[in-house]
Amino acid sequence: MITGSIVALVTPMHPDGAIDWSAFARLIEYHIESGTAGLGIVGTTGESPTLTVPEHCEAIRFAVEQAGGRIPVVAGTGGNSTHEAIELTVAAAEAGADYSLSVTPYYNRPTQQGLFEHFQAVARAVNLPIMLYNVPGRTGCDLLNETVVQLSQIDNIVGIKDATGDVERGAALIDSVPDGFAVFSGDDATALELMRRGGKGNVSVTANIAAQDMAAMCNMALAQDWEAASEINGRLKDLNELLFIEANPIPIKWAMVQQGMIEEGIRLPLTPLSESCQAPLAAAMEKYFA
Repeated sequence: MITGSIVALVTPMHPDGAIDWSAFARLIEYHIESGTAGLGIVGTTGESPTLTVPEHCEAIRFAVEQAGGRIPVVAGTGGNSTHEAIELTVAAAEAGADYSLSVTPYYNRPTQQGLFEHFQAVARAVNLPIMLYNVPGRTGCDLLNETVVQLSQIDNIVGIKDATGDVERGAALIDSVPDGFAVFSGDDATALELMRRGGKGNVSVTANIAAQDMAAMCNMALAQDWEAASEINGRLKDLNELLFIEANPIPIKWAMVQQGMIEEGIRLPLTPLSESCQAPLAAAMEKYFA
């Protein structure tokens, strides 16, 4: 099972909103060179809700081909329709992705039984290892620990990205699931604390611009070198907070534009970072990159 820093990669776009495939390739190379443990593509940070299904599938195929087996590809394949989630997960498996990251169905607010049956149906459709993804602050849907424990008994459901930011809840989940089931943080600000409690890594937004440090922090934590991990985490603290000053991925895309990593491209209904938010994030970046 993968461990360490998995970048929640942006989907780079041209100013007209078209996917910038050249920039996509450069970002993948950046993460390979920086020691990132895995590429999390076309998830929340990758603007999956505004990609068409053909674009979504093409992005997975492109990432797998560009990675060329040098880094695992964790393909976002969730949806609020079980049928579409299966379609995307099958496409990811056929493209050669290493894992699927499957977010809880958003907006339609299923029961816990509905969530269990949804993920069970997705898992039965493929042999691909599946990581669950719980981010109730965005989806309006909370996958409770008890349901995760049930789902962890399914052979190819191998882990979860827990983006609740609730370390105690995450620690309780770690204590409840089988040893082979990996709990990842999906919240940069609390990732180190969850790893202290047994988390296996972090699916990180901050890693888009601080890949080496996020990889090193996770690796030090996995080695239980808490002093070194805490030192790195301290350097990342302001970025971890200010990269969420507006809805993700608005701030991280703005930051990457400032670093010359991507063009100014983001799809409606998301808009570029508000002017009032730019100075605080710029100050955090100046401090970090100094």
